[in-house]
Amino acid sequence: MNTPVLTFFNNKGGVGKTSLIYHLAWVFAGLHKRVVAVDLDPQANLTAAFLDEDRIEAIWSESKPGSTIYQCVKPLTGVGDIHQPALQNLATDLYLLPGDVALSSFEETLSTEWPNSMGDNNLYRPMRILSSFWQVMQMAADKVQADIILADIGPNLGAINRSVLLATDYVVIPLGADLYSLQGLHNLGPSLRSWKNLWKKRLDNWNNSQDKNQHPNFRLPLGNMQPIGYLCQQHSVRLSRPVKAYDKWIQRIPNVYRQQVLNEATINGMKPEEDPYCLATIKHYRSLIPMGQEYHKPIFHLTPADGAIGSHANAVQDAKKDFTQLTTKIASQIGVKL
Repeated sequence: MNTPVLTFFNNKGGVGKTSLIYHLAWVFAGLHKRVVAVDLDPQANLTAAFLDEDRIEAIWSESKPGSTIYQCVKPLTGVGDIHQPALQNLATDLYLLPGDVALSSFEETLSTEWPNSMGDNNLYRPMRILSSFWQVMQMAADKVQADIILADIGPNLGAINRSVLLATDYVVIPLGADLYSLQGLHNLGPSLRSWKNLWKKRLDNWNNSQDKNQHPNFRLPLGNMQPIGYLCQQHSVRLSRPVKAYDKWIQRIPNVYRQQVLNEATINGMKPEEDPYCLATIKHYRSLIPMGQEYHKPIFHLTPADGAIGSHANAVQDAKKDFTQLTTKIASQIGVKL
């Protein structure tokens, strides 16, 4: 049985995606659900959140087989095959497959094999390459008997992200209250539907090929990419934009999400706080975020010794409650029992 893959994605950056994944991974692990977090963004921000720079430098400089997501798939750029992933055990029930800035070089390989996967023969290698991220993630999950895989990807619609999303069962879309996030939805929804349809054609082509008979145990992702909802960033008084501008954009999100992502009819007057597709409004937590980054801790693990005193201590407790509620809601949407 395959482990569910949950990906957080918006092709507009700066919406707090990596921080969300980082904190949700800790909450899932704290609720005794075994998590594999996979950093598929060539910028490797999720890896930087979990590990200090010395540890990352050691992993990258050693370049051991399977030590990063790129080292797992690198043999496919030649004549080799996927390496078994070597996971970093961060805490009880929490594992990381580190990212790698070198992953960007794999983009060309994925782009080349996309048309080749619709050929009449010799389909195994193209399909192996296009599904390589899914193969690696499932290997990692099998290795530690994980309950869930959380994937982080960059803000673009390139070949790497296409292959990650083909490997994805569920998608959460983080949003800012601005024109750029709304435009991201306009681009994202049609892209997800197109990739899903194009992958189905490739699966049909594979299932009707001679190559399938020669590789009877070769598994492929279904490319479900089911959107389960969106997350809104809360307005901050520190932003230069007035509250009125924030409200202008935030009120448009429910219907743009319905139209562009779900291909559903709009609902007049629907507000995010009333929208069942709105999973949560994410607070800014202000100075707690850099404090957590400094100590490589989720903000709800910060202590007075870390500087979380006074109002910060209260915010730590609020953050723990907020992220636990969000994790519980997401778990119910994807069938993970807590």
